[in-house]
Amino acid sequence: MAERILMNEFRTLSKEKWVNIELHNEDIFKWDIALIVLNQDSLYHGGYLKASMTFPRNYPYSPPEFRFLVPLYHPNIYPDGRLCISILHPPGEDEMSGELAAERWSPAQRVESVLISILSLLDDAEVSSPANVDAAVMLRKDPTKYHATVKANVDGSRKLAPPGFTMPVEDAPSRDMEKDDDDFWMDSDVDSDPFGGSDSDDDMDQLSASEDDDDDDDSEDAPESPQR
Repeated sequence: MAERILMNEFRTLSKEKWVNIELHNEDIFKWDIALIVLNQDSLYHGGYLKASMTFPRNYPYSPPEFRFLVPLYHPNIYPDGRLCISILHPPGEDEMSGELAAERWSPAQRVESVLISILSLLDDAEVSSPANVDAAVMLRKDPTKYHATVKANVDGSRKLAPPGFTMPVEDAPSRDMEKDDDDFWMDSDVDSDPFGGSDSDDDMDQLSASEDDDDDDDSEDAPESPQR
């Protein structure tokens, strides 16, 4: 089952312009990935961020492993490229609180949702419990120097793009599901009332006429009141 799911996800993501993926040695459980940062508001805009992804044999019941292969100076990225991100942690109790961590991995997650979460993490660093303490301190105390360091990382990552690669001119990845949800609610407001009935004039007229007929029948069948 894992092979079939991964192959479907691989084929889908292969059509996207914000990610470049290849199978490592034709192994469906090992992917070579490059995240292409198209969001112009991102500090990492223009980056070609190479990474690797390794999937367990029981995927999607256990999370994949993700690691950046290029140096990225970031509070939530370890020096070896591993990430400190809850979505890649196996489901279970949180080591600190002893409570179930709601944002941990679940079988409903997919590769696309993981990669989008990673792109979001790059510009939404969590400095309270950093994987790279020095980066967290620099971000808080000297953001100008931190931004310059990020820019150097981005410039270096472009050199790892394949020959002839042209950076796509598009916005950041978006989920069609969000648009579909908006359309669904818009259509619902127009086409139906909150109780699931029809609000057309014809239906209302028919209902009123039916009620009038019922009233007439009731008046004919009812016995006359005795006169005093």
